[in-house]
Amino acid sequence: NKSDLAPYVNVNLDVMESDAARMRGKRPFGFTDLSRGKGLQEVIDFIVEHGGLRIDTARSTAA
Repeated sequence: NKSDLAPYVNVNLDVMESDAARMRGKRPFGFTDLSRGKGLQEVIDFIVEHGGLRIDTARSTAA
């Protein structure tokens, strides 16, 4: 969920987190604010661990 939008749509993030935990049970969820990098590492870690994404840290991005 995009937590950075909460103030603009009158959402209480504590209530949203409680509701999500209740509805999703043991399934994962997270709050992100990608414009500020909040929650980004958690999303990356989840994709690497559960989605099979491999990150080659030795690989250079330079051409």
